[in-house]
Amino acid sequence: MNNKAISLAIVDDDALIVSLLKEFLDAKEGISVAFTAESGVRLLERLKENAPHPDVIILDLKMKGENGADTCAFIKEAYPHIRTIVMSSHYQDAFTGFMVKSGALAFIPKGISPTKLLEVIVSVHEKGFYFLPEQMDIVRKQLSSKTPKPVFSASEKLSDRESEILTLICKQKTSKEIGEALFISPRTVEGHKKTLLRKTGSKNVVGLVLYAFRHKLVDDHDLSSPI
Repeated sequence: MNNKAISLAIVDDDALIVSLLKEFLDAKEGISVAFTAESGVRLLERLKENAPHPDVIILDLKMKGENGADTCAFIKEAYPHIRTIVMSSHYQDAFTGFMVKSGALAFIPKGISPTKLLEVIVSVHEKGFYFLPEQMDIVRKQLSSKTPKPVFSASEKLSDRESEILTLICKQKTSKEIGEALFISPRTVEGHKKTLLRKTGSKNVVGLVLYAFRHKLVDDHDLSSPI
């Protein structure tokens, strides 16, 4: 974990859950709860107040009169630097693909263990997303199979090194881990990531993963094999 504490916002209309989560997370080294909000509307108000934006938002999927997916999608467009974890008592595998398309960088049930929740927060902050292997499989199946393969211009075709990095990104590896596997510096990896974002028209790491799945640039063997 980085030396700088991960700044969190917790958004849920269940006051007890918010209180328990805040108490638990604030007690953990490297984690700081910046603020809580009882609704998506209040969350957006806080973000517009120009207060320091949190690094990560833990967002309830269903709050009174609100659809958390809509809030998630808005954050993705308006505040792409903020990473959103959707945590819900209405968790279903069938929702996974939709939530990813809406901008969720992790989709987890409210019954998740505290230890696993910490793992998810750190992964989303450091790697850009967190999905269990079975969720990755679900996302691949739920994405449209009718999307044609990309047609790159000669100058936009992915290089072999970019393809290697994209596969490792889909394996949820950090820039440091990718650098160690390919014997290049993390700074060089970040440079390749920026090029991949530009070439694919993606906005973040999850966008790259979705792009790779849609266009079949990685397969099950790529993701299951060791680095």
